[in-house]
Amino acid sequence: MDSFAPNPARHSDITVNKNGELAFGGQTYRAAIGKTGVQHNKNEGDGASPIGIWHLRYVMYRADRVAPPRTNLPVYTITKDDSWCDDVHNVAYNRPVHLPFAGSHEKLWRDDGIYDLIVTLNHNDDPAIPCYGSAIFMHIARPAYDGTEGCIALAKNDLETILANCDVYSRLCIGMT
Repeated sequence: MDSFAPNPARHSDITVNKNGELAFGGQTYRAAIGKTGVQHNKNEGDGASPIGIWHLRYVMYRADRVAPPRTNLPVYTITKDDSWCDDVHNVAYNRPVHLPFAGSHEKLWRDDGIYDLIVTLNHNDDPAIPCYGSAIFMHIARPAYDGTEGCIALAKNDLETILANCDVYSRLCIGMT
């Protein structure tokens, strides 16, 4: 992975509208959004993408399926024990957890490939407020670009292209246009 110092002057926002059109770096990409659209008041399980401006935190990837992404965000490898807590009654709500885990959780090691490359966002994480939505990521889209549970999903190549131009100053703007 190439590395260089983040430069806030060179960053540009990633924008995605309610029609699933994502714009970044002068290009437009097809994206899947939440299956119920975009909403200001995101709630756990509502299937909506949260309207707002979200910073990209870090990237996770399946090393057995994809190469390490070229990006200036922190990068971590997904293991078979990695999950994400979506249990609104658990202190680990909207945090990564490791299996075995007693509370409700979403496994990050999936057979369908949509989590082979994941970008975590700062949605509802500082602090995490129960019921306001968990596991809002950018990840790989299903072939038919089916609606997500609230994430933004892109073709693998498009996500890799975008990540190559992202750093800690990059932001995902959902439903702002």
